Amino acid sequence: MLADKTVVLGVSGSIAAYKAADLASKLAQAGARVNVVMTEAATRLVTPLTFRSLTGRPVITSLWELTSEFSIEHVALADAADVMVIAPATANIIARLANGIADDMLTATVLATRAPVIIAPAMHANMFHNPVTRDNLARLRARGFTIVGPVYGRLASGDTGEGRLAEIEQIIAAIREVLKRSTDLSGRRIVVTAGGTQEPIDPARHIGNRSTGKMGHALAEAARDRGAEVTLISAPTHLPEPAGIEVIRVRTAAEMKQAVAEAVKEADVLIMAAAVADYQPKSPAQAKIKKQSPGLTLELVRTPDILSEVKGSFIKVGFAAESEDIVANARKKLAQKGLDLVVANDITEPESGFGANTNKVTIIDKQGHVESLPLMSKREVAERILDRVVGLVLTK
Repeated sequence: MLADKTVVLGVSGSIAAYKAADLASKLAQAGARVNVVMTEAATRLVTPLTFRSLTGRPVITSLWELTSEFSIEHVALADAADVMVIAPATANIIARLANGIADDMLTATVLATRAPVIIAPAMHANMFHNPVTRDNLARLRARGFTIVGPVYGRLASGDTGEGRLAEIEQIIAAIREVLKRSTDLSGRRIVVTAGGTQEPIDPARHIGNRSTGKMGHALAEAARDRGAEVTLISAPTHLPEPAGIEVIRVRTAAEMKQAVAEAVKEADVLIMAAAVADYQPKSPAQAKIKKQSPGLTLELVRTPDILSEVKGSFIKVGFAAESEDIVANARKKLAQKGLDLVVANDITEPESGFGANTNKVTIIDKQGHVESLPLMSKREVAERILDRVVGLVLTK
């Protein structure tokens, strides 16, 4: 798994920097090409010569280092990476990464890479539990970063607490898992829907819902990062268009059905994360409806049931946004729509409904297995769903 892989190892200024030398050594022994990037603070704790001796490769310490093979353009280092690992990661480096700061070689490389990034924090327990640090880590998780540790133990200050760098074997296991994930959907075509459809009442108004598209975007980006060719069919959202993904913009349920029917012709998987309106006005007005007294009555009709009506041999994953009897209603949806998996969540739970950056879901398969996940970032939820999809693809 590590042989011939390029690992960019970032080392920041924690006293645990000496442990990064052991990590670099073990990665090199496993056959990886290890390119070490050190912050200025890290060089005060461990010399660059140590890492050069262990990896047999130049160590980068500055954006302006003319002796480096990557000095002309730091993006070249980012492009070369199969995975980036920052171990140890201080509270300072975590804060800079969370805020998109790129003022040295390490932060600039992280910002430039499309490789998966693993963060292994190491700091005093009080710093780790500070709400600012916890918020910064949550933001990185939401962007798809993998966080490993820290673990509980004796700290450099002599105190004990949660702040020690994770064990080297644990970090290497995370690297192997990330590398495995980064290719497990290679050659597969995945269609993902996102956002809430809008059914017009007149040229100025529509029937809609509170979906922001965050879950669908997280799924599309995670599938892309695992090697899949991804088509994202999106109802209106305020989210930026994800790189490396074909995006098809639609507005109504009928438009989404048409786009899905075309996209799944060569797809291996359809993941319907969009919140499709159940009803639409029977006869939308061609001109803006003026205020009426005492009120306005609309006649509504059902919208197309995309999951039921779109047919094919692809794997079908649906979502069930429920407010009561979550598992029972999700099981019913799975059976009625012929799904391979259904992902259910309680939209009334705090931090789990529309618009949140986190989600708490239950995954149910057609064999009846129920997997309830704790509250996670939507990117983490996306990865867990795709873990299940990979298993289905391999046995299809």
